[in-house]
Amino acid sequence: MAVYTDVSDEELAAFVAQYDIGGVLACKGIAEGVENSNFLLHTQKGYFILTLYEKRVERSDLPFFLELMKHLAARGISCPTPVASREGAMLGELAGRPAAIIGFLDGMWVRRPKREHCAALGEALAHFHLAGSDFTMCRPNALSVDSWRPLAAGSLDEADTIAEGLGAELVAELDHLEAHWPKGLPSGVIHADLFPDNVFFIGDRLSGLIDFYFACNDAFAYDVAICLNAWCFEPDLSFNVTKARALLDGYTTVRPFTPAEFDSLPLLARGAALRFLLTRLHDWLRVPEGALVTPKDPREYLKKLRFHQSVSSSSDYGLDH
Repeated sequence: MAVYTDVSDEELAAFVAQYDIGGVLACKGIAEGVENSNFLLHTQKGYFILTLYEKRVERSDLPFFLELMKHLAARGISCPTPVASREGAMLGELAGRPAAIIGFLDGMWVRRPKREHCAALGEALAHFHLAGSDFTMCRPNALSVDSWRPLAAGSLDEADTIAEGLGAELVAELDHLEAHWPKGLPSGVIHADLFPDNVFFIGDRLSGLIDFYFACNDAFAYDVAICLNAWCFEPDLSFNVTKARALLDGYTTVRPFTPAEFDSLPLLARGAALRFLLTRLHDWLRVPEGALVTPKDPREYLKKLRFHQSVSSSSDYGLDH
């Protein structure tokens, strides 16, 4: 369970009293997620999400995330909206951590996405990119290509305990991506973490996007590449081109790719796979003592990376030029 910080009943009651949402009826830790401590908060005025931001999230980034959610909601994107305190603040402090109360969003994430889910995700991602076009705040991607070698450095000595030869394979891939990473692609605010558990559905209808705490400014097509990795592989890690085509068609129907984006997609997909391989490897080797959290297996993204290394063109993902 992703709850790193315990909150006493007295601390919780005092924190919630700053908001016009009534008294606390119940508060329960949420299992999903690995970055922050999340709770389902039930008060006299309904359900909310209480988030305590843990050490990986920089406090200085929090206004960007919270203002972005507010901005997107105002432009018709279905996403949770931060609740302001009676004094107008969206960010407070609880149990020694920065904390916020976020509106509750109806829906559930799908464990086995179908083609229809992938198509809806593609459309929603494109609408998100367009809705963020006039968002004035900026946050560089702290987990882009320039950060991957420093991130890998702390894990290379132990990488071969995960898979034989992994350390050398990571270095070779870093060399390749650093030398060929595309520049000048259409860019703006991206989600950067739009895994199935961050997308809610009611039936086959997409009901909202959640968890914007990796959002940043980067290439739109890189966000699409992250989704290809997250949505279009089967449990046996075979690539499902039908799901990929649906995702890409859904996206490009709303926001067409430029020729440079089309040509860059295989490399961006490799980069996205490496990014999650490296962060999962880091977390796998460093589980905080006493944390109720199960780290995700980095070998999943090693297999995905190897698939993308075999791709020669975006057509292999089902995308028409």
